Amino acid sequence: MQVTNVHKRKINQSKVEVIKLLNTLSTKYDKIWPYEKWPAIRFKNGLKVGSEGGHGPIKYTVASIDYNGCIVFSFTNTGFNGNHTLKVEELSNSEVEISHTIKMKTSGAVIFYWLFIVKWLHDALIEDAFDKLENQFSLEKKETKYNFWVKFLRMIKSKKSKTHYKLNVIEK
Repeated sequence: MQVTNVHKRKINQSKVEVIKLLNTLSTKYDKIWPYEKWPAIRFKNGLKVGSEGGHGPIKYTVASIDYNGCIVFSFTNTGFNGNHTLKVEELSNSEVEISHTIKMKTSGAVIFYWLFIVKWLHDALIEDAFDKLENQFSLEKKETKYNFWVKFLRMIKSKKSKTHYKLNVIEK
């Protein structure tokens, strides 16, 4: 199944200032990734071309970095064939548009995994990331509300994690 998933947000800030924050991605001073609510994004060799990593069960490598505001990641999970791009485009001296675009082809059981689980969680995560980025420049804090399905999936994941933890503690 061909997948194109696009998120865009206008930020009232210069491109230079937004790119400074983009450069913190996957560091311990990350100003974009919502690691407070989601699995952290990590790369074995930092944010460098060829570095392997990802977040949670989603794995990818850094395919290219344009330090003028574009990072491309290539999926490495079986069934996820394609890439996702994080890009900052200048609209004016004081406004940019940040975008995150997935272009991939899914196959096999991953089609259902994408449609019923990953897509929903991914959309919520990206909106949280855009909120975090925008909140770096705003006094009025944004917080995107999760829909019922995202809340349900996160609740299941939370219960599964707690059960897994309890089992690990019992086994030790």
